[in-house]
Amino acid sequence: MKIALQRVDDGFNMEAVDEGGHKVLMDSSLENGGKNNGVRPMQMVIMGLGGCSAIDVLMILKKQRQEVKDFRIEIEAEREQGKEPSLWETAHIVFHFTGNIDADKAARAVELSMNKYCSVAETLRQAKTKLTWEVKLNA
Repeated sequence: MKIALQRVDDGFNMEAVDEGGHKVLMDSSLENGGKNNGVRPMQMVIMGLGGCSAIDVLMILKKQRQEVKDFRIEIEAEREQGKEPSLWETAHIVFHFTGNIDADKAARAVELSMNKYCSVAETLRQAKTKLTWEVKLNA
């Protein structure tokens, strides 16, 4: 894998591009001298957690012929206070499903993703992040 980063302004705004040409803007906050023109790098890690798990869960449920009409994830995460570097201390993920989905299958798909398949979850776990989650159906 190759990623290229290019500075876009006179601050900390960076454009990251992968081998497929997909682009993401990153920046720092105004308080830290940035212009707030992109996602913070540490926020991208949590976004990656959501994306990684979402793909796993949807693939598992598709194989089980579950009818997922809508799906979304909400994540609340906290970083360590007063430390440099400041790692992710906790992340709580809420998986929201709408459709004709068996509750046990949804819960099992999420558990498999979070404990077995999602590489981002394992990366965070190895960094001592406490990961918790819940599943909400048709709510």
